[in-house]
Amino acid sequence: MRSGTVALFLAHLNPVTRTHVRIISHLESMYHTVYVFPVRFLERGREINTRSFPFSYNLRRTMIESLFGTSSVAVLPNYTFYAPFIRYLPPLISPFSWSLRNDIVSGIKKKFVSYTGDRLERIALKFYRLNPVTASRLQISASYIRELMYTQASEGKIRMPRTETQKGKHKWSEHVPSEVLQIIEDNWAVVRMFASCPDKTLKLMGMKFPSQGFL
Repeated sequence: MRSGTVALFLAHLNPVTRTHVRIISHLESMYHTVYVFPVRFLERGREINTRSFPFSYNLRRTMIESLFGTSSVAVLPNYTFYAPFIRYLPPLISPFSWSLRNDIVSGIKKKFVSYTGDRLERIALKFYRLNPVTASRLQISASYIRELMYTQASEGKIRMPRTETQKGKHKWSEHVPSEVLQIIEDNWAVVRMFASCPDKTLKLMGMKFPSQGFL
């Protein structure tokens, strides 16, 4: 039975996987509303995407809304880093990281909890007073799915023949819902573009940032 509390889910969602759907569906069954926050990186008002973050915020929002609608699951843009991204480090100490936290909860009028299956992330969410709930880690494997997509795109295929999926050649499609698969296929040019690009992503203090706009 859903309580009057709402749930916050901060994630990359690049792309939305079946595991993401399991998490959101579970939260939806437990809480009044689920607010999903796909991370964004903006420089002068323009979103920065990389090989690790290929799909835009709008595409990821479409993925979520194609699965859940907008009744009790809402997708919000508040989980946004603004260039230069270095100012958000170190986390907890940087005042900009606290501004980000306040942006996330702005407009949330009800009691809230947040979700993560990662122990270290749960500790960070606790320090940020985002009230993380205890949860087991589920394997999302979005990075694994992306690399399989890039492998397929490097073969020069514009779309994924269903016969190849049945033969097990491109098993990444098994890890995303059919609605998300269609959105990815409709935007396959994005996958093809990043398949031939180096990954201009930095990983610092357990966080990932585009190298563009970092300094």
